[in-house]
Amino acid sequence: MKSHFILKRAVLALMFTIVAGASYVYGQCDKTVTLKSSKTLIFDEAGKLERTKEEPVTITISKTYISIVTGNEGDTMSGDITSRTCEWTTPYKNGKTVVKGTLTRGDGNESHATLTIVGKDDKVTLTFEAEEKGKRKIQVVADKFE
Repeated sequence: MKSHFILKRAVLALMFTIVAGASYVYGQCDKTVTLKSSKTLIFDEAGKLERTKEEPVTITISKTYISIVTGNEGDTMSGDITSRTCEWTTPYKNGKTVVKGTLTRGDGNESHATLTIVGKDDKVTLTFEAEEKGKRKIQVVADKFE
């Protein structure tokens, strides 16, 4: 009888730990995150590195909004998120977030963009793709991700 009670408590404790862990991992997906980088990699349609730009980049993603500020002049692109998936096993270290939205530049041009943030081996990268640019990609490696 006593071992049955101990087993129930152990199962209950395990379930609580799983729920708390899942809540912690998925709870971070609703938070605003900021990624800062000092280097931008630009890839051509074949996936070959076309050029590298040394420039500050700040990308902020909230639950509903994306903001990208690039270069020393503060070129801005921002807009609403239309869809989002978030799968992090270790918050901000290992996992993936995919965000889609329509972003507008300061000059009024729009891009239907997909931002893919991948964390692997404690390295966080963000890849930007726009329907209007074909298979060209822009990638930044986070110097800071919070």
